[in-house]
Amino acid sequence: MKHLWFASALLLSTAAVAQRAGPLVQTSIAEQYLVAAANSERVQRGLPALHWDGKLYRAADYHAAQMASRESISHQYPGEPDVSARALHAGVRFSVISENVAMAPSAVQIHSLWMNSPHHRDNLLDPQVDSVAVRVLRRNGELYAVEDFDRSVANLSIEEQEQQIAALLQSTAPLNILPSTEDARHTCAMDSGYAGSRKPWFVMRFTSGDLSHLPQILTDKLATGRYHQAAVGACPATGTQNFSAYNIAVLLYP
Repeated sequence: MKHLWFASALLLSTAAVAQRAGPLVQTSIAEQYLVAAANSERVQRGLPALHWDGKLYRAADYHAAQMASRESISHQYPGEPDVSARALHAGVRFSVISENVAMAPSAVQIHSLWMNSPHHRDNLLDPQVDSVAVRVLRRNGELYAVEDFDRSVANLSIEEQEQQIAALLQSTAPLNILPSTEDARHTCAMDSGYAGSRKPWFVMRFTSGDLSHLPQILTDKLATGRYHQAAVGACPATGTQNFSAYNIAVLLYP
């Protein structure tokens, strides 16, 4: 990865595609400044402010300690998990995660460096993320900073996932939502086709870390007015590596 020197401070950035929880921590003035500065930059541009993620802070703390002990910066040292694995180990559930790291004498300089480096700036102003944690450690007159961002994924049960999608369906079209069945859940786990004896007119399977809206294809189908009943089935997501997601199947009937 290319190393960039700015005013005698070295920094790197990385982003990885695609809960604001955890114990309360006593953050330092430098950490509070960097969170406030990030949110100020976002709000000025019409972006939502980020929520503090206490679990993500544990991941940032671990990596900041690695940097400070080595008096260098990197996103991953030999033998160390990457940012997504560190976050997962700390108990974070996320669909997007990214990280800024830096070394400089002051928090003001660190924020300025991040805002003047395109990749770091993109991470900080990413509209997809909703949470942040910053850990800053001092050693030999230098600050070692880790700024982690994520888009949190709520830990919902299968039933809660189905209820949330059912509510979205009913707010989109006048549908009769059928009781959740094992057939709908089995359909969710299938690559194609459907389970059960009743054939749906349309089956939509999708994987997402955000259940606040329906896929556009499904919305378009509902807009035709051809469908009057629906069944929803959820099933565990697979193949998402360290990322969290929901697997959903919607079956539409006349």
